[in-house]
Amino acid sequence: MASRSKTPSKNAPKSPAQTLAQSFRLPNGVLVPNRLAKSAMSEALGTLDNRPTERLERLYARWADGGIGLCITGNVMIDRRALGEPGNVVVEDESDLPALRRWAAAGTRRGGQLWMQINHPGKQSPRGLNRETVSPSAIPFRSDMAAFFATPRELGDDEILDLIRRYGNTARIARKAGFTGVQIHGAHGYLVSQFLSPHHNRRSDRWGGSPENRRRFVLEVLAEMRRQVGKDFPIGIKLNSADFQRGGFTEDESLDAIRALAEAGIDLVEISGGTYEAPAMTGIERKASTVAREAYFMEFAEKVRAAVKLPLMLTGGFRSLAGMAQALDSGAIDFIGLGRLLAVEPDLPSRLLRGEDPREEIKPISTGIGMVDRMALMEVAWYTRQLRRMGEGRNPRPRESGLQSFAIGMIENGWNTFRTRRLRAS
Repeated sequence: MASRSKTPSKNAPKSPAQTLAQSFRLPNGVLVPNRLAKSAMSEALGTLDNRPTERLERLYARWADGGIGLCITGNVMIDRRALGEPGNVVVEDESDLPALRRWAAAGTRRGGQLWMQINHPGKQSPRGLNRETVSPSAIPFRSDMAAFFATPRELGDDEILDLIRRYGNTARIARKAGFTGVQIHGAHGYLVSQFLSPHHNRRSDRWGGSPENRRRFVLEVLAEMRRQVGKDFPIGIKLNSADFQRGGFTEDESLDAIRALAEAGIDLVEISGGTYEAPAMTGIERKASTVAREAYFMEFAEKVRAAVKLPLMLTGGFRSLAGMAQALDSGAIDFIGLGRLLAVEPDLPSRLLRGEDPREEIKPISTGIGMVDRMALMEVAWYTRQLRRMGEGRNPRPRESGLQSFAIGMIENGWNTFRTRRLRAS
């Protein structure tokens, strides 16, 4: 079990800022300097041929200077044939090791942790970006999303084994480059999440069918990563509490998966929820009682805490210093996961640790276009634009129009998708 740093006795009151400022030691001995963690957000700041850039160095240096204790990168892909969006960084080999080292150095320059999130999109990739998409089973998206996402091809057994090796290889390179940990992206409808879900995974072989078979893929990924990075290097996972769609991954299955991951030696679990088809992670359709409590998935976190002794990070809904401290003081979680607030307030950790509340209020980004707003597409695209501004050395624009951002983003994404495909064909 992880250990917390020495703190005043239980009878000595702590301020909310003091609660957030406590360090935390992971089971493998790694020390995280405070309880504030940046959750992964899509940056799309790689080159069109998927290499790291100076913009990533600037962005992560800014977060490091802002005082974050644990910073998790946006998804780094394991296969150039399987991008989630134009501008993804892909790590298949060591050819970009110098650039990765500069990125890692920038993100750790104030003593915080920087973990690389490692991912494969599976079928959750925009139509036209890749030659094809793959998934555990050839299950299409719902009808109103079919224009955006193609029906995937079912993976073969040899392909699955190759993907497992790729996850491990990318983790090995991340360690060599100076990242201080890695995180498996097992949430939000990407490939690992697709394997876990009975909706997306309808296989009848060893990779599907029973819950035990459906979680075989993520356990093999963890085992291969551990084989390649060693036992002292942190490996975490971002996992859905549930998919929030009919026939999908349930809370009971998620609890069982977390028990299995804990037994297999995972170092940290970040709890989230939802997919592109049911975007619960955005908070768009949350009950008033949940919004008031701030933490979207706290009830599930409490169930996890009762089931396993494992460091937990909770992401989604936090908006005040008091709410964050209350969540930590409850004992249900160990880290406060922040995403969208850090896209508009990169220095927020320092403010919180001084006892100050966030300046900005996070609200759903609306374009006025019903289909776009229902799919929460702007909850990725709008914030990605703010990260890009910081990567270019500018400040975020918290009041930027959702419709304007959507229009610019559609043009840029379409053009970059075309250029990416053309580059691959040349």
